[in-house]
Amino acid sequence: MLRWLLLVVAALVVFNLLRPWLERVGLGRLPGDLQFRLGGRLWSLPIASTLVLSLIAMLIGLLI
Repeated sequence: MLRWLLLVVAALVVFNLLRPWLERVGLGRLPGDLQFRLGGRLWSLPIASTLVLSLIAMLIGLLI
């Protein structure tokens, strides 16, 4: 269970780093992606986009 939690946190960190590029592609604005302002900073929880990217990664892994 701890490994999955670390994997999800790592995916969220990577997604937040790549967010400006991915928003141009359309990811980060899917239904299920949460954005809120807290303490004067914009926070993003891209739950749906993370699932989409995980499915793409799984399909690539299955093909290799």
